[in-house]
Amino acid sequence: MKSYIEQNQTRFLEELFSILRIQSVSAKSEHKADMYLCAEAIADLLIEAGADEAGVCETLGHPVVFGRKIIDPKARTVLIYGHYDVQPVEPLEKWNSDPFEPVVHDGAIWGRGANDDKGQLFMHIKAFEYLVSSGKLNCNVKFLFEGEEEIGSPSLPTWIKKHKRMLKADICLVSDTTMISDKVPSINCGMRGLSYLEVKLIGPNKDLHSGHYGGAVANPIQVLCEMISTLIDRDGRVTVPGFYDEVVELSPEERKMLARAPYNEREYKAFLDVKELRGEKGYTTLERTGIRPCLDVCGIWGGYTGEGAKTVLPSEAHAKISMRLVPNQKSSDITAKFARHFKSIAPKSVKVEVTAHEGGDGFLIPISSSAYKAASKAMYEVYGKKPVPSRGGGSIAVLAEVQKILGIDPLLMGFGLERDTIHSPNESFLLSQLFAGMESIALFYQYWKD
Repeated sequence: MKSYIEQNQTRFLEELFSILRIQSVSAKSEHKADMYLCAEAIADLLIEAGADEAGVCETLGHPVVFGRKIIDPKARTVLIYGHYDVQPVEPLEKWNSDPFEPVVHDGAIWGRGANDDKGQLFMHIKAFEYLVSSGKLNCNVKFLFEGEEEIGSPSLPTWIKKHKRMLKADICLVSDTTMISDKVPSINCGMRGLSYLEVKLIGPNKDLHSGHYGGAVANPIQVLCEMISTLIDRDGRVTVPGFYDEVVELSPEERKMLARAPYNEREYKAFLDVKELRGEKGYTTLERTGIRPCLDVCGIWGGYTGEGAKTVLPSEAHAKISMRLVPNQKSSDITAKFARHFKSIAPKSVKVEVTAHEGGDGFLIPISSSAYKAASKAMYEVYGKKPVPSRGGGSIAVLAEVQKILGIDPLLMGFGLERDTIHSPNESFLLSQLFAGMESIALFYQYWKD
C-alpha cells in the first residue's frame, strides 16, 4: 500500500480536495443543494475505486451514500460508516485560510472536513481501491456515508431499519475519532452518549426599562444563571436526581488498563492555555473525559448584546446544555430527568421551557474480538507500537443504533489528533496520518480472518 500511495499521492489529494471544496454544512438549509452535490461526488469516487454499485439514497433529511462490492455472498462483510456533512465554519474571521479552499502547509491539509470526516472516510475509499486493484480484497465491503451526523443523525436510524437486509454485515468499521498521538496509536473501544437540550426562561411579558423595573422584577438571565449554578456540586457531580443511577463503575483493573495512555498535565494545560483543571472528584482527567458523564453549558444568551448600551431588563433568557453519557445511561431517560429537575428548581417568577435536540446512547465493544485484534495488529505494523485501548469522550450517536438494529459492533479506527481542532476554525489533518490510515485500513482486511 505504501508504494501505491506514493505513486498516486497527487491524484489522491486532488480527489480529496474536490469534496472538501463542497460546502456540505448539514445544519444550514441554504446548503441543501451542496449536500446532494457532495453525496453524488462521493458515490462517483466509490465507483471509480471499484465498487459494483454506488448511489445516492433519499432519507427524510439529507441523502445517504450507499455502495458495495460483493466478491462472494457467503464471505464475511465489512460495513464502512462515515459522514460527509461538516460543521458550520463560523467564526469565519478566525480562519487563516478559506475553509472551503483546502491547502497543504506544515505537513497538513487545512480546511473544513479535512479530518471530520471527509478526510477519514476518504482513507477507506482509497484503501478499498488499492485492495481491489491489487486483487487482495478478501471480503465483501459495503459503504454507508450519511449527511446528518453533525446534527445528530435524525433520519439515519429509520433508513437503516428500512434497509436492514441490504446493510447486513459482520462488523461496522468507522474512522471518525482521534487517537492519543501519532507516536502512541490507540483504538477507541467505546464512546459516550449525548443528551442535548435547550432551556428557555420567560419572565415579564416584554422587555422592561431596567431603571423603572430593575430590583422589583426578576431578571430571567440572573435566574437562569442561578439555576445553572446548582446543576453541578462542589465535587463536580451533576445534581440531577437519578443522573448516576445507571452508571457502572469501572474495576481497578479496567482503570489501570485505560491509564496506559500517556498523559502530561503540564502539557495538557499549556495546550489549552489554562492554569487549572476541574472536574468530578476522584477521577483523572482522562477518566473524566472518557468513562464519566458530565454536564456543560454550550451557550447562553438573552437581553441586549449589541454595540453600546441599552438599559433593558429582558423578557427571556436561553441556554443550550449538553450532557455526555456513559454506556448504560439512556439519552431519553436522562433528558426526561433533566427536564423534570430543571422545571422543579425554577422560582415562580419565571416560566420554563425545555426542548430536546440531539441525543443518543453510548456503547462499548470487546477488545477480545477478532476485528479489534486485526486492527491492533495492522496499526502495530504501521506505527511500530501496539495501540492502546481508549474511551472516546465524544459521541457518534447513531453507532449505538447501528449496533442495536444490525446486531454488529462498531470498530473505531480513528486517525485524527487533538491538534486537528475539528469543529473549530483552522481544522486540519496531517498528511502522515491520512496515509498511515490508508495503510492501516488495508492491513486490517489482511489480518481479519477469524
